[in-house]
Formats: sequence, structure tokens, C-alpha cells
Amino acid sequence: MSISDALAPAVVPFASEAAAPGDPFVETPVAYDAVLLSSFGGPEGQDDVIPFLRNVTNGRGIPDERLEEVAVHYRHFGGVSPIGAQNRALKAALEAELARRGLDLPVYWGNRNWAPFLDDAVREAHADGHRTLLAIATSAYSSYSGDRQYREDYARVLAETGLGEGEDPVTIDKVRLFFDHPGFVEPFYEGVRDAFAGFLEDGTAAESIRVLFSTHSIPTADADRSGPRDREWPEGGAYAAQHRAVAAHIMRRLGEELPAARGAGWRLVYQSRSGPASQPWLEPDVNDVIAELPGEGAEAVAIVPLGFVSDHMEVLWDLDNEATASAAAAGIRSVRTRTPGVHPAFVAGLVDLVEERLHGTPAGERPHLTELGPWYDVSRPGDCENARLGFRPAAAGLAP
Repeated sequence: MSISDALAPAVVPFASEAAAPGDPFVETPVAYDAVLLSSFGGPEGQDDVIPFLRNVTNGRGIPDERLEEVAVHYRHFGGVSPIGAQNRALKAALEAELARRGLDLPVYWGNRNWAPFLDDAVREAHADGHRTLLAIATSAYSSYSGDRQYREDYARVLAETGLGEGEDPVTIDKVRLFFDHPGFVEPFYEGVRDAFAGFLEDGTAAESIRVLFSTHSIPTADADRSGPRDREWPEGGAYAAQHRAVAAHIMRRLGEELPAARGAGWRLVYQSRSGPASQPWLEPDVNDVIAELPGEGAEAVAIVPLGFVSDHMEVLWDLDNEATASAAAAGIRSVRTRTPGVHPAFVAGLVDLVEERLHGTPAGERPHLTELGPWYDVSRPGDCENARLGFRPAAAGLAP
């Protein structure tokens, strides 16, 4: 049976009964019996690096010689991506918080591009008797790779394994995108506050401090397709709008709690661009902006990895290495602030999202820090299309 055939009868493919009708918010309690932690994956040794990168670029025909240009980042760290250890720590933290709240929900972890693979995690959950899964992806914002591709992964696994069929199928729903949930934002705010206060304590004038909120660049064609089609988005789509809204919230709060920071200069910048030079990607690049800061009178910069859940390779290499070197070359001080990782507020926030769905919390009672939230439980038609691939079957959302 093809994936399309398997998905045809459902309004929302492979969804729980409460999510299947396709309402934006599921306000009916659902008796989930397991949590599915989903992530990107990363190599665990030198021999894994090129096979991992082949998985990441599958279907693009990129030769190993070009992949080796990226592999140097991983090889610098012994071929081990930090994301594996970070996900193991997050899984353990989620398990502990679920247990603390008396929630009997096992956590299964599966990746898109490296072991443990998502396919194996879903099979394991099924073998343990679990049928109604709630997924948490380690990505907070609207984009193809950060949202829709995970939902395509769920649909593919359930169709190819056959676990989504029959009289006792596995269903997979997904928690809402959490870009403006207080638990996700709190660690970033603390990092900006501490960096700014540290610069002030060292005698740097407030007007000489800049805050750069950095996230992964993506092709502009994909960015413009992020977010549902029934809303008007500025350039960069929902992806850029969500980041700007969160950054603006952080800076407003900073000014309220640290008056010297009121009116401080900040920008949304991008990093980790890949792909051919002829293809437009979101700009400006973090390193280009840092090079311009001395001309603006800046003496210090806080670099905030706003688009990232943990200190994985793009943070360690592109910010801690390249962006920090750019700041040194420009003659300005720099601090790279923290990512959420296993910050207690972040872990608690993720479990709050699980409880929203367990209890069917009304949308009006769900915490959010920007006017864009709370985001949808069930993705809307046309959300986060891949400009190159178009729409493929996806769980946890309505068809285009």
C-alpha cells in the first residue's frame, strides 16, 4: 500500500480521535499513553560522519567530496555531534518531570537522520503496547525542516511499517510549536539579561552594547511558505515573524527589568547557510553584521542562539567558533548566551504542553508571550511547504 492510499480516508492522517476532525486546537482530553521525542540526530563517531551527512542530504545528489567540507566541523569534535548526549539528557529530564507530576507516560526517542531512528522508536512503543503517541520535536518554529518534515516522518513511518493501519492502529499527534511558550523563552531571557548586566558591570556604556538574535538561515522560498496560507506574513514568512516576535518580547522585558537597557540595539540575524550561492537564503549573516558593529560605535555584543534548543553543532561551530572569531577580529567583546538545553523552565514547559493535550486545555487558557500564539495543535492547510519537494503526506495536520 502506498503512503497516499494509507492516508486517503482520514481528515487528519494517523491522528487521535480528538485531533482527527482537524480543528486548530484540540480542546478534548486525550488519553495518550506515551511521548515520542523526535530530533534531527547526529554522528557518534568519525566513521558515522559521512553516512550521517548522506542521510541529511538524501536525494540531492551531493558527492562525498562536498560532504567532507561540512564533515570537518564534526571531525573537529572527534566525529561526535553533541546533539546525541543533549537528547539523552532531555529524555531523562522529561521522564523525571513526568514522574514528578505523577504522569505514567514513557518517553521514546527517535531521530530523522541517525540512530536511534524514529522508525525503531515507534516500533518499540508499539511492541510495548502503546498506541496513542504524543510527539515533541526539538524545534520551536514554523519551517519545513523544523515542523512539516517531522510530520512527514511520522506519516512515512506509520505507513511503511503498517502500524498506522488495522483495527488497533498507532496514532501520532504533535504538541504545538512552542516558540513563544514561557518555558522556552525564559532561558534565552536570562542569558540576555546576564550578558547585558555583565557588560554594564565591566564599564561598557549601554548605547555601545548590541544584541544579535541568531537562527538557522533557510532558503527564502521555504521561509515564505512557512506558516499557514490563511494568514498574511511579511517577508520571511511565519519563520522570521516568530523569531522577531520572541526577540522583541525579550528586549521589552529586559528594558522593564534593567532600565539601562531600554532602547538597546538588537537585530535578527542568520547563520549556518548551505546550498548553492545562486539560491537566495535569509539574511543578514551573523558574521557580516558583527563586522559592521564597530562602525556603529558598538563595543560589545551578546550573541543569542534563539533558533536552537540546545548547544548542538551549529551553535558550537558557527557561533562559538566563527561568530566569536568575527567579534574578536572586529575588536569588540562578545558573549554567546545559553540555549534551553535541560533548563528546568524549558523541561517543565514541554511537560506543560503534554498536559495541555492530556486535559484538552482551551486555547484561551494556554500560555504564550507574543500575539502570534498560542500556535495550532493541528497544522493548517498549506503550512510549511518545501519549495523543492512540494507537499508530501504528513501527520498531525490538514492536507493542503
